[in-house]
Amino acid sequence: MAALNQRPEIMYAATPFNISFPELEVNVNVAKCKDAGVNVKTVLNTLQGYYGGLYASDFNKFGKQYRVMMQSHPDYRGKEADINKVFVRTDKGLMAPITEFVTLKKSYGPEFINRFNLFTSTTVTGTPNKGFSSGDAINAINEVAAQTLGRGYSHEFSGLTKEELSSGSQTTLIFALCLIFIYFLLSAQYKSYILPFAVLLSLPIGLAGAFIFARIFGVDNNIFLQISLIMLIGLLAKNAILIVEFALMHRLSGRSITQSAIYGAKARLRPILMTSFAFIFGLIPLMLATGAGALSNKSIGTAAVGGMLIGTIFGVFVIPVLFILFQALHEKISGVHPPSHQPSPLPEIILN
Repeated sequence: MAALNQRPEIMYAATPFNISFPELEVNVNVAKCKDAGVNVKTVLNTLQGYYGGLYASDFNKFGKQYRVMMQSHPDYRGKEADINKVFVRTDKGLMAPITEFVTLKKSYGPEFINRFNLFTSTTVTGTPNKGFSSGDAINAINEVAAQTLGRGYSHEFSGLTKEELSSGSQTTLIFALCLIFIYFLLSAQYKSYILPFAVLLSLPIGLAGAFIFARIFGVDNNIFLQISLIMLIGLLAKNAILIVEFALMHRLSGRSITQSAIYGAKARLRPILMTSFAFIFGLIPLMLATGAGALSNKSIGTAAVGGMLIGTIFGVFVIPVLFILFQALHEKISGVHPPSHQPSPLPEIILN
């Protein structure tokens, strides 16, 4: 415990019990039990029945089944001297005082013994220090445990920390599945396996903006920020899809690739700015949240605002460039080029 409290990543670590609770340790003299013909298990079961309680049988009453628990009355087991009144049966049928086979020793230990995964355990609660994430605190606990725990001792995480560890190992898989889904969906829409990269490669700009804002406002890389990143993938991809879709329409109408990219960006600039900034202003209260649940709200809001702001500002310049590169690459590989003629007028709703 002292080693944990000395780590700068952890602000506070404590156990929930007092280890100086007075108790009596029972030691069984196996040699005397064999000489008197008393089974050690019989001695232990007798103590269990008188002091700890022992399940005896069941009985039915009023249509319900009840359990019968055998245990001595508190008045006859509350003092150390009460053990002199307990007797155990020998193999010859005689009753012998149990104090002939056991000795009591005063000691100190926890008031309650907890178990975790069938092992005797104790709970250690820690809090990350300011400027450190929960992942830093987890790594510090693992390092201290490896250095200080002796043979036969181990440690395991539970509760929210265990969920964080299990979800953290799935984060990469979740992001990969999101990107693969978007890629195949756009491949079917554009009828190209190359052009979807114009959308996918524009996403890192917005995701980097989320981490920049998180660093500026002191937000840790936690599970809530990662949830916000998954949301940003869809929002940022939507803006890129709009520009690429309109640029592709202009390209198919006969314009050059560069002209198509410029027309597509100009046509969707106002709608993208309106929807993106409306979304950003709507998340500012979440970014500045206080009170209960403020940490999770700040993590989601800060990442979403930073990602959308930087992704929108830089995306309107980067996405047309990506369209030019990958559309030219697509036409070069496929050998399919749109006819070069006077472009047909597009519907008014597209140019507005």
